[in-house]
Amino acid sequence: MAEITAAAVKELRDATGAGMMDAKKALVEADGDRDAAAQILRQKGLSKVATLEDRENNQGAVAIARDGNVAALVELKSETDFSGKAEDFVELVQRMADVVLAEGEAGLDSLAEDLDTLKITKRENIEIGTVARFEAAEGNVLDAYLHRQDGRGVNGVLLEVSGADEASVHEVALHIAFAKPDALARDEIDAELVEKARASFEELTRKEGKPEQAVPKIVEGRLNSWYAERVLPEQGLLGEKETVAGRLGDATIVRFAQAVIGS
Repeated sequence: MAEITAAAVKELRDATGAGMMDAKKALVEADGDRDAAAQILRQKGLSKVATLEDRENNQGAVAIARDGNVAALVELKSETDFSGKAEDFVELVQRMADVVLAEGEAGLDSLAEDLDTLKITKRENIEIGTVARFEAAEGNVLDAYLHRQDGRGVNGVLLEVSGADEASVHEVALHIAFAKPDALARDEIDAELVEKARASFEELTRKEGKPEQAVPKIVEGRLNSWYAERVLPEQGLLGEKETVAGRLGDATIVRFAQAVIGS
């Protein structure tokens, strides 16, 4: 049987984040083989972490990587802001964004072991949230905006627009971070949500005692206002009267993506 030294235990603890006794037991079980012991710890740790998967995880961090006309956004979710602000957490989500930039979303598979290690170390329900990668078409403008707080990204936006200048596109990207739109067009909003909103407005309008013949027009007006709060081109730019569509004029928003921590 291999001798299990204090130095070997410390090395394994530093590499895996395991406790001293757990590390020593794993080395004994693996007959001193460090890699095998690390795998034993990972398997045991992951089985414990699996029991946490139903716990709420609306904290975490967002990272963005960009190279020319290509940008990537990755959200990594955690249960606590303490974990989301930690150096190892922020470092991993940035590496995830870098690999998505270079290889696409499939590249995240190469970081699966690192993600598992983070789950074990933090003992939280940690998982990948929003992932997006934009490669802007020739002539289009790409903007990537990340709002940071406490050393981590907490609100990230990718935006591609055709036929606009960079200043206008950046202004709209800032607006998205502020207004958090749900969709680019009305037909992208879930039809069930629309019908629930319509029914609610009809009920409210009738309770107000409005003439029956006026109800459809009033409901339609309220529904238009409801859409204007959720559909990006219809929103008032940064809360002002001018809409996003009005600010962009003949330009076209091709697509956008957003990830917000705490939402």
